Amino acid sequence: MDTAPLSPRNRLLVLLAAVAVLAAVAAAAVLHAADRAAEKDRPQAGGPAVTEGSVSLAPDAPRMVFRNMAWGPHRDELATVPADRPDGARTASGIKCLRFYAAAGTGICLQSVHGTVQDTYRAVVLDAHLKELRSYPLAGIPTRARVSPSGRMVAWTVFVGGDSYAGTNFSTRTSVLDTRTWDLRGNLEDFTITKDGRPYHAADVNFWGVTFADDGHFYATLGTAGRTYLVRGDVAAASVRTLRSNVECPSLSPDGTRLVFKKRVAGLSPDAPWRLYVLDLATMRERPLAEDRSVDDQVVWRDDRTIVYALAGDFGADLWTVPADGTGKARRMATAALAPAYLGQ
Repeated sequence: MDTAPLSPRNRLLVLLAAVAVLAAVAAAAVLHAADRAAEKDRPQAGGPAVTEGSVSLAPDAPRMVFRNMAWGPHRDELATVPADRPDGARTASGIKCLRFYAAAGTGICLQSVHGTVQDTYRAVVLDAHLKELRSYPLAGIPTRARVSPSGRMVAWTVFVGGDSYAGTNFSTRTSVLDTRTWDLRGNLEDFTITKDGRPYHAADVNFWGVTFADDGHFYATLGTAGRTYLVRGDVAAASVRTLRSNVECPSLSPDGTRLVFKKRVAGLSPDAPWRLYVLDLATMRERPLAEDRSVDDQVVWRDDRTIVYALAGDFGADLWTVPADGTGKARRMATAALAPAYLGQ
């Protein structure tokens, strides 16, 4: 049966009706997103208790300072609990960080700055009272942060391309800052590289996951040609040298003898390729830890025997812990928390 063509007036009415439907769908999506965002500002039943108060980075009492992920008015703020009560009531600072670390009274807070068109990011150096000392613009999304044991040196890593370490299509920028002189090494890619005993140059070099041995030396990950390497760096010499392959996001033990790191294990999913290993620096022998899930985090040492790390949780992330010698089993120690630092130990 032939259908008569629509008149110009009817075509216009159909077009207007379609536009109205699309506008209604868009409005509903915006309202849903706004309601979801507002929901995160409301405390959830059964969640950790969080109240506003004073938070210190001074090493005068054993405490854990971290990014509070619990829904409510203090979400994303730095919060603190006693070190021996990680699941206890939290005191929130009012200062928001995406990534955070602290040592010896110095903190590094990687923040988002909300703009009318898009968000930008900055690195903020904090003193023991959470007072801002200096800030630096960031070229991408914050992902890693560390402070040397003395509190003098600070490092951070951002993504400037791609969005995950799991694949190979990403680019990073890692910076090291001396908080005594305020000398900023803005990009470790400018450091001289010695790989397998020979000078190395490549356009695809990336660095991430700094962990400080002292104020002049650090370990980190070097990525190039589809592989990753553990490197030891010298700040004054602006140089790094490779130590071994297949090491990501190393974290040095308080006694300086071991590194815990992410290792890519053959046969695992490309989206979850890692297992945690501990490396003895004297013998270069490694062993797996008793955590059989893929951990995309740079672990923190609770002490010389225990590590802490984040895994996805109901409210963003939870903190888990496991012995650093390969024994025992993983257990959840705090819900809705991320980026811990232990002070006053």
